[in-house]
Order: sequence, then structure tokens, then C-alpha cells
Amino acid sequence: QVQLVESGGGLVQPGGSLRLACAASGFSVSSNAMSWYRQIPGKERELVALISSTSGFTNYGDSVKGRFTISRDNAKNTVYLQMNSLKPEDTAVYFCYTKMMTPGRNWYDYWGQGTQVTVSS
Repeated sequence: QVQLVESGGGLVQPGGSLRLACAASGFSVSSNAMSWYRQIPGKERELVALISSTSGFTNYGDSVKGRFTISRDNAKNTVYLQMNSLKPEDTAVYFCYTKMMTPGRNWYDYWGQGTQVTVSS
């Protein structure tokens, strides 16, 4: 079955770094576009980063450009999010996301359980 499991979150001081991991099972990350989203309580989830399934093209939310990097290790079937120069406003639950087509040709959304990132002095 399809599963996404995030890890690597924690408490970090402003200016610090963290690397999040999204371990996938039931499918190959090389065949899907993979994304990181984050959510602050009371607000909708926002896109943080995306990596394409073919060329490796990446896209980032405006607030994290130049600080965060998304990457993929096909051998480990894992997607990463390297976060540098962290700010208090980066505090959120971070989720891994993908979508794929069912045998009935309907698109289906898959989300990980989330990992907490807290940036505070």
C-alpha cells in the first residue's frame, strides 16, 4: 500500500538548519512529482517545495526561496527537504505529498502524517 513517512523535525534556534526526510513505500518516487507542504494551526496548508518526476525541475514558495532545497534519492525511495537559515515564522508541521492515478483513472491524494518543526531561541 502507498505510504509516506516524514522524519527529521525538531527544535532549532533561529539561523539553524534541519533536514527533513520523506520515506515512500508502495510506489517509486522517481515516477511521481513530490511536494513538501507546511501548516500553521488555523491556516491552510501552503506549498513549500516541489520536485518533478521527469527532469528534476524544482519549484519553491516565495518565503523559502534561497533557504530551502528539495531533493530525491531514487535508490532509497526518499525525498528530502534541506532547511537553512531557519526563522521563527518557519515554525509549522511539515507534510510530504504526492498524487497518482487509480485504475479507474481518478487522481488520488496521498499525505504523510507530518513532522513538527519549531524555530525558537
